[in-house]
Amino acid sequence: MVSEPPCTYRPIGILASPYRRRIDAPHQGTVVEGTASGELALATLKLADWLDEQVLQDLGGFERLWLIFAFHRSEGWKSTVKPPRGGPRRGVLATRSPHRPNAIGLSAVELLKVEGRILHLRGVDLLDGTPVLDIKPYVPYADAFPGSKAGWIDELDTKLGRNSAPGPRKPR
Repeated sequence: MVSEPPCTYRPIGILASPYRRRIDAPHQGTVVEGTASGELALATLKLADWLDEQVLQDLGGFERLWLIFAFHRSEGWKSTVKPPRGGPRRGVLATRSPHRPNAIGLSAVELLKVEGRILHLRGVDLLDGTPVLDIKPYVPYADAFPGSKAGWIDELDTKLGRNSAPGPRKPR
């Protein structure tokens, strides 16, 4: 067995979000039915002290951003998972489960404004305290493929309605 060298990342900031527990957060940032407010969540991301504020230069003109982050509360992973929308177990890499071989997430959020070292965001599905590893601007001509097939999700959309998703789980 060949051993791969570990990858080490340093967060560029920590997200402040209204979601304290996993059961409070929506499964997708734009699907907020069932959340406490029923509204897209507001959040802030404060740039880490080790970064120069100039890294945010020119970001203010973008409407959306990709946040690349660590699922810091993930407790391991399994090869297959049960998606929240139902159906059979699926291969973890064919889902958006937070329990992944590498606990890394990707979320598209709305950028409301850049204020000094703070980004004001809307439509997050990340928990409070989430370490953000990187930010990339959302570029519509390169990042949007509206006609793309979505595998087993297309089958669920046919049954349950397009873009349906459950709200947060209720406490047990």
